[in-house]
Amino acid sequence: MSRKNKGSQQRYGALQVIAGSANRPLAEAAAKSAGVRLTKCEVTRFLDGEFNVQVAENVRGNDVFVVQPTCSPVNENLMELILLIDACRRASAGRITAVIPYYGYARKDRKDEGRVPISAKVVANMLTVAGANRVVALELHAAQIQGFFDIPVDHLYSAPVFKEHFRKKRLRDPKIVAPDVGGIKIARAYARRLHGGLAIVDKRRVQADEAEAMHLIGEVKGCDVVLIDDLISTGGTMVEAVRVVRDHGCRRVFLAATHGVFCGPAIERLRAADVEDIAVTDSIPLPAAAKDLVTVLPAGALLGRAIKCIHLSKSVSSLFVD
Repeated sequence: MSRKNKGSQQRYGALQVIAGSANRPLAEAAAKSAGVRLTKCEVTRFLDGEFNVQVAENVRGNDVFVVQPTCSPVNENLMELILLIDACRRASAGRITAVIPYYGYARKDRKDEGRVPISAKVVANMLTVAGANRVVALELHAAQIQGFFDIPVDHLYSAPVFKEHFRKKRLRDPKIVAPDVGGIKIARAYARRLHGGLAIVDKRRVQADEAEAMHLIGEVKGCDVVLIDDLISTGGTMVEAVRVVRDHGCRRVFLAATHGVFCGPAIERLRAADVEDIAVTDSIPLPAAAKDLVTVLPAGALLGRAIKCIHLSKSVSSLFVD
């Protein structure tokens, strides 16, 4: 299809999906769901460690989606994404969409003390300057990061992935619990989909990677509890929340997080937490030690449907209508 104006919509050429090296299986699943194969590209290294990127197929005028989570090692994966975007821009791609299943540096989304950067905004600037025309992100740590971009951002939620998983668990009197105040919106969405109640753990952060749960707002006695968050990093927030809901007499505890970051003491903490199930998506590769601990739910089909909707100028929000 030639690139031309038709009414107020801009039309682009063929749909193409390019995979970075951070999570190629997820990119392959997304491309398959979107009805295309991955476009060939080569990511190699010079002897000093610098990336050498080349898109091996023609992308001129086409609608290109570059799939790359900026997970650990975050600096390398972010740089690779930027170089892939730049390569597509210089090859005259019609539109370039950065599909970022996990958005690194998202936790620094505001200036909460003196002389610190707003890292999430810096990353947004880098992506835009590199040549991204659009961004697709899965479960951002803070929804306001969308406002850091002057280009369209499609913020996907993992609710469709988790909904069927927890329906199969046959939860009795389910209560969806946010492990901190920041997770209220996510928890409320899951409570609606799973026809359950809502509760909130009041958390006080001791330091950057350590939290202490204080109180529970809501009633969980005799209930099956689903603790839901966007990510599990060191596991401190989740484990403290598990302790609080157990102290308040819940029946069973399930954990769910879109991104299984699992760094530091996370694995040991979660093993000791004694919960029924820990579910995460495959947005990022999991450490080997976590693979027998968690249930991994595929997110590729969700990303693929979003890619297809964007390419066809259809509503992405329709993916989340129950």
